[in-house]
Formats: sequence, structure tokens, C-alpha cells
Amino acid sequence: MPTLLDGLKITVLATVLGSALAAVVGLAFALLRRSPNRLVSRITAFLVEFIRGTPLLVQLYFLFYVLPGAGILLSPLTAGVIGLGVHYATYMAEVFRAGIDNTPRGQWEAAKACNLTAVQTWQHIILPQAIPPMIPALANYFVAMFKETPLLSAITVVELMSQARSVANFNYRYLEPMTLVGVLFLAISLIAVPALHLLERRFRRYR
Repeated sequence: MPTLLDGLKITVLATVLGSALAAVVGLAFALLRRSPNRLVSRITAFLVEFIRGTPLLVQLYFLFYVLPGAGILLSPLTAGVIGLGVHYATYMAEVFRAGIDNTPRGQWEAAKACNLTAVQTWQHIILPQAIPPMIPALANYFVAMFKETPLLSAITVVELMSQARSVANFNYRYLEPMTLVGVLFLAISLIAVPALHLLERRFRRYR
């Protein structure tokens, strides 16, 4: 169990950092796709579809094994976080875009009538209204990302599944470590879901 808990720390760290990166990059993708510049919008749309249409495992291999050939060296955890973050950013971008598009047009017009700048409009009018309805979908991607972290073992990240395999290979007993891995994943998921629901309720009260 101590060995598995060490791996769980890396799993949770990769999920939290990956989620933060996915949220930031996903919002950037959503805003770029709304750009009035058609070239920017189309390039962003192509990039999003390309990343979404290729397997996460292939992207992880590219970041960790291919980029060093171009002189870009990333640690296993850094490559894993970037891979998870950018991959899930393409899905979160659609959630952000849908939430922004569902904001009543009158809110944009009212902000313009009040002489708010673009930054003020986004910060104080649009995003506070658009984000709360997005939280359930974003929470689903957070949990999905958490369950995808075993793929990081393919690029030598010593996360939960990697530690479990090490224990199993050392003792030639697979039932106990693999069962504990399933229990730990389930426990974290069951804790995360109510926490995200609580966050959703707080955002609704703020709104």
C-alpha cells in the first residue's frame, strides 16, 4: 500500500495540473474559434479536430520520444501533463464555446451600452454567466482524465498503475495490487464527484 500511495500522489498531481492546463488552453481555443479573423478561426478549428482525432497515447509518445529529436527535452511528468492537458483542452473548448454561445445576446448589447471594454465584458458579464452551466461537463472530463492517467506509464511516469505493476512483477501476485488500484481509483472518483457538485452549487449562488 505505501508504494501504491506514492504512485497515487503522482496520478492526482498529473490530473490536477492537466485539468488546469486543459481549462486554460480550452478557453483559449474557444475564444480563438470565435475570432472574426477567418484564418485564425479555421486554423484553430483544424488544430482542435486534429488533436481530438488522434489517440492520446500517440500524442504522449510524440511529446516524450519524438520531440527530443528536435532538441526539445521534457521530463516524463511534464510531457504527461502537457499531453493530458492539450488533449482534453480540445474537448473542453467545445464546452466553453457552447456556454459562451448560450449567453443571451442582450448581455453583450448591455455591456456595449455601458461602455465596458472587451476585457471587462468577458470578465464581469459573459464568463460569470457562462461558466456555471459548464461545470457538470467539465467535471466529467476531469474524472475521465483521472482514469486516463495509467497511459502515462507508457512514457515512464511512475504513477499508480506503474507502481502496481512493479509490485505485481516483484511478488508474482497480480490480484491484490490490481484490486487495490481499482479501489483507489473508485475512491478518488467518488470523492471528486460530490466535491465538483459542491463547486457547481457555489458557482450558482455566485451567479
